[in-house]
Amino acid sequence: MKKYSFEKLEVWVLSKEFVKNIYKITSKLPQSEKYGIINQLQRACVSVPTNLSEGSGRNSGKDKAYFTQIAYGSLMECLNLLIIANELEFIQKEYIDTMRKDIEIISKKLSNLRRYQLNH
Repeated sequence: MKKYSFEKLEVWVLSKEFVKNIYKITSKLPQSEKYGIINQLQRACVSVPTNLSEGSGRNSGKDKAYFTQIAYGSLMECLNLLIIANELEFIQKEYIDTMRKDIEIISKKLSNLRRYQLNH
């Protein structure tokens, strides 16, 4: 079976794992947040690997880099929502610390990928 280019990206694999972790965290949030933080956090985290896959189908490096930048923005949105969820005492600081490490790794890889895409 053919593997598409985005499936070969380490940052896509990591962001997919990030999605799974976010879904585990959001399953523990109060159901009163089903249409608030839960929905927004799930949509933002899914946007990261989704934009990487969509960008891989573009022809120019500039177009690919645009979707990588959107993925980066979605990742920052996730961090913001996690911080807010922690401050509202929906999730513990330990979850934030763990997720921040993942976000730091993914964000660096996204930045490097974008730089590469713009130069090739």
